[in-house]
Order: sequence, then structure tokens, then C-alpha cells
Amino acid sequence: MNMPTIKDVAKRAGVSVTTVSRVLNNRGYIGETTRKKVYKAMEELDYQPNEVARSLFRKKSNIIGLIVPTVAHPFFGEMTSYIETYAYSRGYKVLICNSQLDSSKEQEYIWMLRRNQVDGIIMASHTLDVEEYKKLELPVVAFDRFISKKIPYVTSDNYQGGKLAVELLLERGCTKIAHMCGSLHLDMLANQRHRAFMDVAEERKVPYFTVETDINVFEVKKYEELLLDLFIEHPEVDGLFLNSDIMAVAAMKVCSKLGKRVPEDVKIIGYDDVSIASLVSPEITTIRQPLEQMSRLSVRLIEGLVNKKAVSVENCLPVELVRRGTA
Repeated sequence: MNMPTIKDVAKRAGVSVTTVSRVLNNRGYIGETTRKKVYKAMEELDYQPNEVARSLFRKKSNIIGLIVPTVAHPFFGEMTSYIETYAYSRGYKVLICNSQLDSSKEQEYIWMLRRNQVDGIIMASHTLDVEEYKKLELPVVAFDRFISKKIPYVTSDNYQGGKLAVELLLERGCTKIAHMCGSLHLDMLANQRHRAFMDVAEERKVPYFTVETDINVFEVKKYEELLLDLFIEHPEVDGLFLNSDIMAVAAMKVCSKLGKRVPEDVKIIGYDDVSIASLVSPEITTIRQPLEQMSRLSVRLIEGLVNKKAVSVENCLPVELVRRGTA
């Protein structure tokens, strides 16, 4: 069976093809009676408008591309949900792309998004060189990453987050502390957490260790292995600051295996305050990023760029220490 065309819709509704086109693209005055006739004909014929063709006509697709490392990670999963929900309320659909930390896959997604005439891209992945994003001739908003002085980015106060975490560990009596973070070789704004960790530890003259994860790893098992190695080499560590709540869960598992009590023997502080932080026992003391506000702001920035409005390049929101049971 052939797919119905715009001509079929026009014939069924008893109007011209031009009128159907104007209804689809919301252009010019169309009477409510005529509009209803066209919509009724579309429904009866199960007509699906070609979004790409319409976007070429309107010069706007109302589609935003979102590139994330993986929606399987709670932080990016929750972020994606917030972005999609808010974008939809603003009249946008979201094309979600999981880069899986693969630079070639991320590049393919960028090409695909350009072919699909997206209005802009929210970039929350970090495998491609920033030069690739500078080349794009469409609006880009970076999530927790600085690309250039011309590309807006949304972040939270990573340095303050790291400072709050370390100060709490020391306030709770920790004498040897460690920080598990992502790859410090990447130019990521989140690395400011580690800078704060070192600054406070050195200022207070407290011994500290760094556990750096691989660039391509979001795996709890790998986190557990690294933390196990840390405790084997430095069993005296009594305070852990971890760059995500998932890492904090891994730390709790390792402590349990080693017979170390949390928080009596080891204090643990996570980061993000995703839902899992309050679902484990004891609940995780963590640094809360305002994820919903950051997600909404990302959409508003894209919307502003699409509509040729001036927007702020640097957008840094405050973080908050959430005291629970692990520290």
C-alpha cells in the first residue's frame, strides 16, 4: 500500500495543496474550520508529514541533538530526562545520541544531526577534540565543558564542590584522604574538583592520594578494582571523595568486602546527588549539582541561539553539600 501524500490530504479535505502546506507549516491565515478539515483528513489517511522537508521549508526543525556518553549512567540518564521533558514543553523534540565514549561514533552522530537539520546540539560527551565542535555551523551548548569563548557552556561550581567535600572529611576527623576522579588528561571543568581537593589537603598538610580512572570507563567493577588497589597499598586511608555517586557505591562495596565500616572506619562523599545516593544504606553524603536547572538552562541557551538572541557564554550554578549517612 502506497503512503498517502500531501495531494491525497488536499483531495480528502477538499482544499488546495497550498492550503495543506500552510496548515502543516503554520504559515499565513487559515480559518479554524479549514484547519480542522485538514487535520481530520490527515488522521483518516494516517498521513505522516516529512519533518525534514518541512524543516527545509521553515528554516527550522524544532529538533535538538543531545550527545551524551551513555544514558546508562544515572547522571546522564537523569540529565537526558530533564532536557527532553523541558525541550518538549518548549516545542522541541530531542534526538538522543549515545557516544559510548567512542570518538568515531560521536563524529558519525554529528554528521547525522547535521543531515537531519537539527536546530542545535547540546554536547555532554567529551571524546572528540573541541576543534570538531568549533567547526559546526549551528548553535552548540556545552554541558560541563569549555570549548571556546564563543560557545556557551553550562556547569556547576566544581571547585566549590571539591572544597566542601574535603573540608567535611577533615571536619569529621579524617587523617589520610583519597580522591577518585576521571581522567585528568582531559581538559574538563570537573577537574576543578581535584584542584580543590589538592589545595585544601596541602593547605591543611594532610596526606592525600589520587585514583584516576580511565577515560573510557563508566564501570562499577573497574572502580571497585581501583579502590581495592588503593586500600591494599594504603590501608590507612580513612576518607574518600569520589567524583560520582556511582563511584561512592563502588567504594561502599569495597569497604564491605574489606570489613571496613562506613562511616566509622572510612568516611565517603560522593558527587551529583542522583537518585541512587538516597537508595543505598547508609545513604550517601554527596555534593548536589542542580541538574534539573542545568538541563533547563541548556535548552534555554539553545533556544536563544536559534532565535539569534545574545546569550551568556559562562553559566555556572552553585552546588550544595548534602549530609547523609556516609560521612
